[in-house]
Amino acid sequence: MGYKATSMHCVLRCLCFMLLHLFSAAQDEDIRSKSCRTAPCDLVFILDGSWSVEDVNFELVKRWLVNITTSFNIGQKFTQVGVVQYSDDPVLEIPLGKYSSNKDLIKAMESIEYMGGNTRTGTAIKFATDKLFGLSERGPQGISRIAVVLTDGKSQDEVLKAAEAARKKGVILFAIGVGSETEEAELRDIANRPFSTYVFSVEDYKAISKIIQVIRQKLCEETVCPARISVDSRDEKGFDILLHLNLAKKARKTQGAYYGSRAYEVTSRDDLSATTRTLFPDGLPPSYVFVATLRYKGSVAIEEWDLWRVQTRDGKPQMAVTLNGMDNTVMFTTTSEAPSGTQTVTFSQQTLFDEKWHQLRLLVTEEDVTLYVDDLEIETLSLDPPVGIFINGKTQIGKYVKKETTVPFEIQKLRIYCDPEQNNRETACEIPGVVSTNVLAHSKWCLSCITVQSHSGGNTQAVGAVCYQQLS
Repeated sequence: MGYKATSMHCVLRCLCFMLLHLFSAAQDEDIRSKSCRTAPCDLVFILDGSWSVEDVNFELVKRWLVNITTSFNIGQKFTQVGVVQYSDDPVLEIPLGKYSSNKDLIKAMESIEYMGGNTRTGTAIKFATDKLFGLSERGPQGISRIAVVLTDGKSQDEVLKAAEAARKKGVILFAIGVGSETEEAELRDIANRPFSTYVFSVEDYKAISKIIQVIRQKLCEETVCPARISVDSRDEKGFDILLHLNLAKKARKTQGAYYGSRAYEVTSRDDLSATTRTLFPDGLPPSYVFVATLRYKGSVAIEEWDLWRVQTRDGKPQMAVTLNGMDNTVMFTTTSEAPSGTQTVTFSQQTLFDEKWHQLRLLVTEEDVTLYVDDLEIETLSLDPPVGIFINGKTQIGKYVKKETTVPFEIQKLRIYCDPEQNNRETACEIPGVVSTNVLAHSKWCLSCITVQSHSGGNTQAVGAVCYQQLS
């Protein structure tokens, strides 16, 4: 009897310990801010070490490596980095996941010695696929697997088959060509599509420092922006917030900015809230484009409300786009290293509050934020570098400031695009009569529609629309 009681006591103690451990892990997850730094990823750099590189340039490559990887937290739960140097044969310089701190990883990178030799890029890609990604302890499920190939010349073996085999195993390939000896066709054989996202070319090794920020951004997009939004004939990484909130089942459908377009009529009875963990499980990239097409009337046009906000667990705003009809202003709030944890900038804007349909667009970077209304650039305001967001709270749409009450308004589009270049492609063609500067720049056509109305018995009713294409 005493033995059984002792055994049961031990079992209960073990269970309590396990539950306490799980609870502590969950708490750690809740208190940790989410961003590109903390998103889990297996990242492998495949570096050309052939004779054409030369040792002085290889030192520049190592410095470039260090500058990029300092953007990520290194460790089993975060980013694991591996490095392959290749010439005639690939050499495993840093095994994937060997180092669990930035300090140790940087030290290992700085100690890599230039090898020299010929250029067999295809063999190196196959080696990375089989010997690094293939042996990763974390496996392919739920983890971004990214390879960055840096080369300065034409490969002396075939690259396409190796690259396609890597892609079939879920590896995302970037190709960076240095100098005039690289071939664009070969870089495209290596890289994923679209090539505008995954292929880069610079004139020499000194110039690779110029693309550090854009490479950081692209790597970040791969880790925190798994979803894609269909835009014209492309798929853009980002978040379709109306889709994520299942607005089609929560709000009544109504006519959008022009006849035949679809929007949603949000009422005070609709609660457009979701846990941030489900919307942005790994946070947001450092740069992105926020786009909303909306209309609001009556008292809402002279009140203060949050079109979009991300709150902490205790209801404090971390990020928000706030419209204030009393002051005719748009406020943008984001995270900050300041004691308050946030920073807010304010734009003056008259047009948005005239009770008509408008497109509001914000281009957000680490240094500043720019407001556009119906494709017209309004103003750029400076920002301090943001930090990650806590994902244990709620993300909400259309709420009065500091209240849980929903604002009555109409919404046609609400998206966050992870690629800041989407700002140059996005148009406000859905707004009747808008002349799009982006359309002019990219030679695209806008679909313009004129509503056809019937007049009977003193009543006016829309019965159709005449649509035509125009180069704005």
